Formats: sequence, C-alpha cells, structure tokens
Amino acid sequence: MAKKPVLVVMAAGMGSRYGGLKQIDPVGSQGEAILDYSLFDAHEAGFETAVIIIKHAIEKDFMETVGARLKKCPMEIRYAFQEFEKIPAGYTVPQGREKPLGTSHAIWCAKNEIDGAPFAVINADDYYGKDAFKVIYNYLANAGEGDVLDCCMVGYLLKNTVTEHGSVARGVCTPDENGNLADIVERLQIEKYEGGIRFVEGDTATDLHEDTIVSMNMWGLAPGFLDMLDAQFPAFFENVVASNPMKGEFLLPRSVDELLKAGRLTVKILTSADRWYGVTYAADKPIVVEALANLTKAGKYPDGLWK
Repeated sequence: MAKKPVLVVMAAGMGSRYGGLKQIDPVGSQGEAILDYSLFDAHEAGFETAVIIIKHAIEKDFMETVGARLKKCPMEIRYAFQEFEKIPAGYTVPQGREKPLGTSHAIWCAKNEIDGAPFAVINADDYYGKDAFKVIYNYLANAGEGDVLDCCMVGYLLKNTVTEHGSVARGVCTPDENGNLADIVERLQIEKYEGGIRFVEGDTATDLHEDTIVSMNMWGLAPGFLDMLDAQFPAFFENVVASNPMKGEFLLPRSVDELLKAGRLTVKILTSADRWYGVTYAADKPIVVEALANLTKAGKYPDGLWK
C-alpha cells in the first residue's frame, strides 16, 4: 500500500535580505509564523505528517517559538537538519562558506524522515493559501507509479508574487499544450519597475509578462526523486561550487528542469485560486499581517490556530 503524502517545509534559510529569522517571525494574533498557517492548511487538506528542515544554528530559537506551538498541532512533526557535513562522500564544502547549499540539498537532507513517501515541498516563509494544499495533496494521493516519475507543482501568476521592496528569485515556467511543465528557469533577480516586471542578469534586463507562471517552490514529488538527486551531486560540486564556491547553490527548480529534459519525470502544473503572500523583506511583513488578520475575520482561520 502506498504511503500517504508527507509535507516537507524548508526552514533553514539565512534570511539575509530580511534581516532576521523570518521562519519564526510572528505574523498572527497569537504569535504564529507563516509556517503555522501552512501547517494548519496542510492538515485541513489531508496531510498527517510534516518534516521541517532547519539548521542546528537556529534550532534553539526555532524550538522555543514555532516548535513549542506545534506541540499542539494535530500533525506528526519530524525534524531534519540541513548541515554542511550532510553531503555525499568524497566532496567537501569550501572553507569559509556560510550560505546553505540550496533547496535540493535541503530536501536531500530530509530523505530519511520522508521515508519513501510521496511529498510536497514548501518554503517556510511563503503563504500559499488553502486551495494550494488541497490540489497538491489530491494529486500526490492519486499519482501514478512508473519509471518516469509523476510529479506536480502549484503555479502562481508572476504579478501576484513580486514585492515593492526589492528583487526576488522565481522559477519562470513554460507550460506545454497539455498543462505540463515544459521548461523552468530560475531567475535570481526579478523586480518591479515603472514599465512593468523584469529580470536582471549582469547588465541585461529582460521584461516578463505579469501573467507568466512562476514556481514558488511548492512541488509535489515522487519518492524516487530523492534518489535522482544523488546522481546530480557530482555535477553540482564539480561545476557550480567550483565556479562559485561561496554562493553557488543546488537549486530545486534546476534539478527538476534537468530531470524533465532527460525524460525522467513529468510535472503537472496545478493552479490555485488563492493569493500568495511572502516576506522576502522586512517591509513585506505588514502586508502579510493585514492579509492574515482579514482572513481570520472572514472565518478562514480561528483566532489562535492551535487552541
């Protein structure tokens, strides 16, 4: 019997642009972080287990805040740790590096806790909305099995995912005629400007249509995906780390795109009727606080998620 889908939450990021640990920053009336709302929505959608990926450096602060609240969460909560020593044998992290190795490395570090189940992946600091968790859970619960992995993602319109306060990184998606992902390119500097929205690489700026589908790192992945990451590690260290030792990252959108082009998986693009909210920058926080307060007043959430 196939295992029930598991939710994986990436919460090990440094928050350098935000200026603090946005994974634990309160946005709810009872001190809840965005992560609390995601777990609440995930449980409503059917998820019974969550794996939260953190770093030992933030473990104490995390456990005293979010972790303490989640003792009342009806889900089984497991923890995984994204650390430099968790890499394949024969490789080393460059001396002096502080930046985590990236989102693909994060979920690879959670392999044992995922324990062979299909899994959804989210960022701790993004609010995805209730509908997103419903559609991704239903897809994973009914996904096919085979040599070509049956995966999915929840796509959002670019115009609903940019901030007024600086640039953001997004996976820019191209769908095929069947609504599957044909191509995804990680753009690390997307920004609003007076003429619309653009991405910048070096000295070149390229416009993007506001209705472009982008990934917010909400993926639905088959268990075999983790094994496929094993085969990608050598190229990551030999190419990405070698060329950019302090900041080169093993990124989930790039892993997916490589496997997509190799015919190893398919990715159905799911859509959500809800709006995304996030806190890339500290100035984004008041918008999120107001949005969640309004959703609570509208009856979408109780005033105090884990009472």
